[in-house]
This record gives sequence, C-alpha cells and structure tokens, in this order.
Amino acid sequence: MLLALAEYLSQFHSGFNVFQYLTLRTILGVLTALVIAFLVGPSVIRKLSTNQKKGQPIRNDGPETHFAKAGTPTMGGALILVAMTISTLLWADLSNRYVWVVLLVTLFFGCIGFLDDYIKLIKHDPKGLRSRSKYGLQTIGGLAAAIVLYKTAQLPVETQLIFPFFKDVALDLGMFFVVFSYFVIVGSSNAVNLTDGLDGLAILPTVMVAGALAILAYVAGHAKFADYLSIPFVPGSGEVAVFCGAIVGAGLGFLWFNAYPAQVFMGDIGALALGAALGVVAVVVRQELVLFIMGGVFVMETLSVMIQVASFKLTGKRVFKMAPLHHHYELKGWPEPRIIVRFWIITVILVLFGLATLKIR
Repeated sequence: MLLALAEYLSQFHSGFNVFQYLTLRTILGVLTALVIAFLVGPSVIRKLSTNQKKGQPIRNDGPETHFAKAGTPTMGGALILVAMTISTLLWADLSNRYVWVVLLVTLFFGCIGFLDDYIKLIKHDPKGLRSRSKYGLQTIGGLAAAIVLYKTAQLPVETQLIFPFFKDVALDLGMFFVVFSYFVIVGSSNAVNLTDGLDGLAILPTVMVAGALAILAYVAGHAKFADYLSIPFVPGSGEVAVFCGAIVGAGLGFLWFNAYPAQVFMGDIGALALGAALGVVAVVVRQELVLFIMGGVFVMETLSVMIQVASFKLTGKRVFKMAPLHHHYELKGWPEPRIIVRFWIITVILVLFGLATLKIR
C-alpha cells in the first residue's frame, strides 16, 4: 500500500525511491508490527480478560503446575495476526501473488484456531474443536494453497524439491508437489500448536525461524545472490521477506506479554496460523527441508507425541512421562523457565545451522 504511494510520490521527489529497497521495507515491517503489538497489546489483554472471565480451560490430565495458570486469558494470537496483517499490507508489494498466498493461508488457519479457542471458552471444553473437524478445515486450507502455488508456477524450480548441502540435486515433484506442500503446511501448523504449551515456548522459536526464512526469501528472490549461493531463484519470492519481518515484529511484541509468567496465552488462533505461515513460506522459497532443520524443536515436540501414542497402542507402555516433550521435562522436575530457555537455545543453534546451508554446498 505504502509502496504504491511512494512510487507515486517519487515523481515529485527522488527520495521516495528508497522505499523500493526490499531490505528497508522488511525492517519497517518488523518495526511497524512491533509498535502495533506494543500499543494494542494492553487493551487487547484487558478486553480478553473481561470477556473470557474464567480464561483458558486447564486440562485435568496436564501437569499440576499448570493449574495455577487458570484464569489467564487466551486468544492472544489475535494480537499477532492484527499486527502482522496491517504491517504486511502497509509495506509489501500487494501486486505480488506470493504475498497474498502466504497472508490468506495464515489468516485462514487463524480462523480455524479461533473456532477451536471459541469452543474451549464457550463450552469450557479443554479439547476444543474436534480433531476430525479441525483436520478437515486444515486440509481445505493446505490443499488450496498447494494447488494455487502449483497452478501459478512459472518455472520448473517452483515445483522441485531442493536438497540442502548439494548444489545440483533437485527432485522434480510434478503433481506430487501438491501433496508434499499440503503436508508441509498442515504439519508445520500442528507442530507449532503442539509446542505452544509453556509461556513463550513457541513464539520465540517461531520468530527466529521466521527471521531466517526472511533471509532465505530475500536471497531466493535475488537473481545474483541466488546464483552465487547456488540456491533456486524464484522470481517474486523476495517480497515474502516483508511478511516474515511482520511475523518477527508481531511475535516479539506478543512475547512482551507472553513471557513467563504469561499475561496472555497465544491460543490456537495464533499457533495454528503461525505454523501454517512458516510452512507456506518455506514452500514458496523452496526450502522445506531447511525448515525441517530450523524448526527442530517443533519436530521434536511432534515426534514425541507420535512416539508416545504408537508406543502406548502397541505395547501399553509410555516412552515419555507425558507428551509433548516439554511436559516430560516438567514432570522430571525442571522449572518452566529452564525448559523454555533451553528450547530457545536449541532453536538458535538449529536456525544458524539452517542458514549455514546457504554456503555449505
């Protein structure tokens, strides 16, 4: 929106041409979303507290330490979505198809999360939206995004699977691109949702991964940088960096209120949306396997649930004291802040490792 305005004003003063620089607009996207979150956050939390009264329902089968959190308002992810959306609309090139794909997918998954949170609050049911209904809606969103990206692909590289650490290794997915992309988007959405169980545990890893994806998007959309680093050049994908920057700013603003002890919980409205956002951005910039590396904490949390369920069904025994993995460490006696910070540290290491794949080829 402001890019179009700057283009118009540039005919009167050349100084407005500075807004053509993607790096500047990405930084402004971060700062705008951050400021919006800071300004709107307190009023949003007060309104959520007033309307929800009892706050988020606490599962009876969860760790006992969580009972003290009863009454904390949820659906704080709405704050993230508002700040991120406004910032993206202000600073991104709205004629870019990738911007609309990533933004609409994020908002659609946010609506699914809203339904889930709404049911939890109105019926005071910790389980929320039933798994079949939630997965059905996620399937619609994931498949729609995958099909749009497949149908609008203009170059072969846009539907290839790129392997990190190798310069010339790529697998042409063909129609299987739709299936693969669907699993990346939906899987990422659910992985972040499973991780969102402690104060600040999910949001900072999301911010770090989004920041790294912003770098990958910028490089993938720049012909010279992409050629130099031997990664696929995807024309137009660089504009997604503004969207990722908006996630970073909105996420940091939310963390201000979500840090231990949390004043507000993200809720599914935020977790499902942010997970889907990371997944669809990775698909756009053709770095799904790098996302798997950088989002290692999300992967570990998801695998812990899968292993726990499979083990219990097959042997009647549990591998972990409780799943997802962060609950296992809670029951082992680790203080919540220790778990959170250590998971953050792991994410820093994995994100740096993921970024190293740009050069190690």
